[in-house]
Amino acid sequence: MSISTETAALVKLSAAEQAAKVKAGEVTSRELVEAHLQVIESAEPSIKAFLKVSGDVALEQADAFDAKSAEDKAKLPELAGVPIAIKDMIVTKGIETTAASKILEGWVPPYDATVIEKLKAAGMPILGKTNLDEFAQGSSTEHSAYQTTHNPWDTERVPGGSGGGSASAVAAFEAPLALGTDTGGSIRQPGSLTGTVGVKPTYGGVSRFGAIAMASSLDQIGPVSRTVLDSALLQEVIGGHDERDSTSIPEGPRPMVAAAREGLKRDLKGLKVGLVKELDGEGFQPGVEARFNEAVAKLKEMGAEVTEVSCPHFPYALGAYYIIMPSEVSSNLARYDGMRYGLRVMPPDGVPQTAANMMAYTREAGFGDEVKRRIILGTYALSAGYYDAWYGSAQKVRTLIINDFKAAFEKVDVLVSPTSPSTAFKFGEKMDDPLAMYMNDIATIPANLAGVPAMSIPAGLSDDGLPVGFQLIAPQQRDEVMYKPAAALEAALEEDWGGPIWTSLKTPWLGE
Repeated sequence: MSISTETAALVKLSAAEQAAKVKAGEVTSRELVEAHLQVIESAEPSIKAFLKVSGDVALEQADAFDAKSAEDKAKLPELAGVPIAIKDMIVTKGIETTAASKILEGWVPPYDATVIEKLKAAGMPILGKTNLDEFAQGSSTEHSAYQTTHNPWDTERVPGGSGGGSASAVAAFEAPLALGTDTGGSIRQPGSLTGTVGVKPTYGGVSRFGAIAMASSLDQIGPVSRTVLDSALLQEVIGGHDERDSTSIPEGPRPMVAAAREGLKRDLKGLKVGLVKELDGEGFQPGVEARFNEAVAKLKEMGAEVTEVSCPHFPYALGAYYIIMPSEVSSNLARYDGMRYGLRVMPPDGVPQTAANMMAYTREAGFGDEVKRRIILGTYALSAGYYDAWYGSAQKVRTLIINDFKAAFEKVDVLVSPTSPSTAFKFGEKMDDPLAMYMNDIATIPANLAGVPAMSIPAGLSDDGLPVGFQLIAPQQRDEVMYKPAAALEAALEEDWGGPIWTSLKTPWLGE
């Protein structure tokens, strides 16, 4: 499909810029949706970010917004009229939701997640559902039961995971914004590998009602965007208390948009930044380290005071996570039994037609290898005689990591590290080595274990020409603290680059 120059220019605007055009009457919400649907049609054969494109639904929602009076539109959030893509781990009423698993194939939810209700109330049309590793279990989006999503920077490489679909859709200009879920880095690590901004809010800061559960004490819905300001705007839309989520924080969203806009002034005098000693150096690609060190130098230039901070228990985070997470996966995925909804596979002739056999055949056919691996691991960790030795010990390590963060934030305002130890790797490179795949999340997991907010922003291109991510971590319920330095760093780096990181991205699907 041929994309016009005008369409290409429109979709390359940030979400905030698109919203400003809608507000000024220069473009309608329908025109924005139509432009992005054209790009989706052109890009999907090579990117494969979407499992389901809900074009008719998005156009209907856009028309409903455009029909509102100027007075009614003025009451809506700043992003009103701007379309968005949704990770297929978040339920959407009337739109098939599968968690990229065969066991939920064909399931159409009868209700919306709280974040979807908020997006609809804000007048933000839903473009479709994006691909992921099955039940959000993976770091490359290679574990989807339906298709493999490609990285727009190099379609022979992975986009990260589990939320590679949302990250690739935003990076490829198929959507200006997306929602993801982050359990151990599933928003931030794909952000790092695709040159996008990915945010994991404070645990409980955004309602999990309607997010398909993977590991309930770790999961968090968050924004995916191309700019720090866009993520701040989106997080303020989806954040806030929800009585349907028992872990929801009573307080409303923090002033993240104001912090991001303040950061654009690039004055960080008085800000104390901590370099996490345990998340730098060994195991990190040289190009990743180089871009990280350059970004830290930029923070110093803007007046930030940078010191090294030790979090001595971080090296144990990966081990603790891969006990706690599979244990919760084992419990949460027990509900997919073929009895109530989703796939049902009856035993073949000659096998007793019992409920137990039906469940066994259903789960064998419906779950992929990685999901089965984690269910087995989690069931073992929770079994009698092993609970205290494995799960109980992992929870004690989690407490030590929480205490590491508390001690660090008594000395500094924000912590920084590389987001991922490497740039995007080639398909199949780590599929046969689960431990190597798990190591991709070594820098992102501590924030999930402690429930603190964290985000990844582009730090430039490595020596291999692929994006590198820079991670910022803030104290619990102080999400705005990371938005100011993130926006300042983004502005400073883009001045050096002569524009956003994506100006280096080749986009043949846009006719360029």
